[in-house]
Amino acid sequence: VAGITITVIDGNEEADLIYHGNRMAVNMTNDISLIMDIGGGSTEFILANHDTVFWKQSYLLGAARLLEKFNLSDSITNQETVLFNSYLKQELDSLFKAVELHQPIELIGSSGAFDSVVDIIAGKFDTPEINDIQTEYHINLNQYDQISDMIKKSTLKERYHINGLIDMRVDMIVISFLLIDFILNELKLKQMRVSTFSLKEGVISTKLGLTLS
Repeated sequence: VAGITITVIDGNEEADLIYHGNRMAVNMTNDISLIMDIGGGSTEFILANHDTVFWKQSYLLGAARLLEKFNLSDSITNQETVLFNSYLKQELDSLFKAVELHQPIELIGSSGAFDSVVDIIAGKFDTPEINDIQTEYHINLNQYDQISDMIKKSTLKERYHINGLIDMRVDMIVISFLLIDFILNELKLKQMRVSTFSLKEGVISTKLGLTLS
C-alpha cells in the first residue's frame, strides 16, 4: 500500500487551478484574457486578468472525447470541419455570452497541445521551442495559420514526421487545432500566448500558498 490519498476535483476547481498555474507563467495585466486548457475528457475556459477570475466553465469537449465522437477521416474533410464547428457553436453558447460581456483581448493557451503549437512553429520557422527557462510564448498568428493548415491536411502517417510534434499527440492534434481555430475565428481574437504552466503548477502554487487572495 502506497499510502497515497486521491482527491477528486470538479470542473470548477480544475479551472481555478489552471488559472493559478497560468498566472504564474504569463505576465497578466488588468486586461482580460481567455485561458483555454484542452484536456482529454474536457476543455476548460477561464476569463480572467492578473487578480480576478470573472467567469469559468469546464466543457465535456476534450480532445479524446471529440476524437471518439467524430471519428474523423485521415485526412479530415471540409464537410467534417463544418460539422465539427457547428457542434462547438452549439455546445459553447455560454462561452460566447461570457466573452460578449467581458471582452477578452487575447487567447492564452494552457500547456498540453499548446506546447505542440510552439514546437511545431519552431520546427517550421526556426523560432524558440519549449525550454526549461521560458514559461510564456507569444504566437505569431500568421505562422499559426500555416501550421494549422498543414496539420489539418496531414495524414496520421505524415504527422509522425512533423518537426516539433511528439508521438503522444499525433492522434489528437487535429482535434486540438480545430478547437483552437474555432475559438480564434469565432471570437475574433487577434493575439495568442502560450503558458507552459497549467493544472499541476496551479496545484503546487495553492499548496505552497503562492496564490493571491
